[in-house]
Amino acid sequence: MQPTLLILAAGIGSRYGGLKQVDGIGPGGEAILEYSVFDAKRAGFGKVVFVIRKDIEAAFREKVGRRIERHIQVEYAFQEMDTGLEWLQTLPHREKPWGTGHAVLSARKWLQEPFATINADDFYGADAFRQLGHFLQHHCSPTRFGMVAYQLANTLSENGAVSRGVCAVSAEKVLTNVVEHTKIERFAHGVAFTDEQGNKRPLADNTPVSMNFWGFHPNVLDAAEKMFRDFVQANANAPRAEFYIPTVVNNLIHSGDVEVEVLPSDSQWYGVTYPADKETVQAALRNMKDYPNPLFLKIKNRSRISPFAYP
Repeated sequence: MQPTLLILAAGIGSRYGGLKQVDGIGPGGEAILEYSVFDAKRAGFGKVVFVIRKDIEAAFREKVGRRIERHIQVEYAFQEMDTGLEWLQTLPHREKPWGTGHAVLSARKWLQEPFATINADDFYGADAFRQLGHFLQHHCSPTRFGMVAYQLANTLSENGAVSRGVCAVSAEKVLTNVVEHTKIERFAHGVAFTDEQGNKRPLADNTPVSMNFWGFHPNVLDAAEKMFRDFVQANANAPRAEFYIPTVVNNLIHSGDVEVEVLPSDSQWYGVTYPADKETVQAALRNMKDYPNPLFLKIKNRSRISPFAYP
């Protein structure tokens, strides 16, 4: 069975100042997520599910959806403040969406097979998709999930703080803990995150971090649903609290229900957290040799190279 790629694209992009999910970054005006779809198709994925908001649906379909739909099965799921909360009599006041864990649950009707999650605005690299695609097709099970880990130094922005899932990994390459830190950046003395008390906590450059590139068996959804209900009830008066994917993973790891195999990647991360990141990513994509330009070639005859053939 071919795995599914779940792309989390419902974010507001407040720091970027616009719809970075569909912003043209590649040489042919491609959004970053189009490179992820391209790499996923080459790695054996058979379907893409986009989690978006209703208010960006028209722009999303017009700018990227229609182009991608010609090459792979595409489905859409919608993450709103009230998605999946029909069981509540009164909706809590919210200042922002419920987070990445809620985004995954928003798409559960399309997730009947092993699936990977990614962020729409992160470039992960072909090798990462090959590794996780192979894992999902051959090793994923109800008790064994996967994750691609990057070295922290390869995932920082030159233009401000970033959020990363900081991982602890055993000698057997099994994830033992992951904690989401939202204020990580490089200072003169090295990399550090700022804790809730305002203290700088150092992190090594080679610290393994999660970029939300997870590989799940669909049974994760039942467990996540229960955790989300508990989270909503516990945070009814916390309008900015978010239910993160690492919260789900940590709970399953520490309960002993699941092992998570860590697939290390030395790839350089690229992403557009801030407007100033755009030029750096554009230059990087222009210099990559294993992607055609434009990315999704329209094959008119057999002399054209398939856009999904490895170079």
